[in-house]
Amino acid sequence: MRQSWDEYFFSLATAVSSRATCPRRQVGCVLVKNNIIVATGYNGSVHGEPHCIDIGCNMVDGHCVRTIHAEQNALLHATSNLLNAVAYVTLEPCSTCSRLMRQAGIGAVYFIETYEHAMQELNKELV
Repeated sequence: MRQSWDEYFFSLATAVSSRATCPRRQVGCVLVKNNIIVATGYNGSVHGEPHCIDIGCNMVDGHCVRTIHAEQNALLHATSNLLNAVAYVTLEPCSTCSRLMRQAGIGAVYFIETYEHAMQELNKELV
């Protein structure tokens, strides 16, 4: 049976996540506009910097700060207008990534797994 568009893009986000270089989480993001893939991204170190899988995570306040989030990488790699594009992500975006995607014009964000710290981060923002 043929996959729906959502199933297809989620399966691609999952495949993209396999390139992630932080062993704590492997996250993939696919940005889509009019059912056409605009960009993909996974969490990993800045170009030219060592990867967590090679030298370990750099933990600050319970988060690895060595990596760039999958959503951020996808936004950086997008070469076309993202107004009303859709993001398919394997993990619920953090509050920073949510704001960045909204600012870039992303119209909808769908995710597979809930991020347990997302509500805590949102509450910190509102206080």
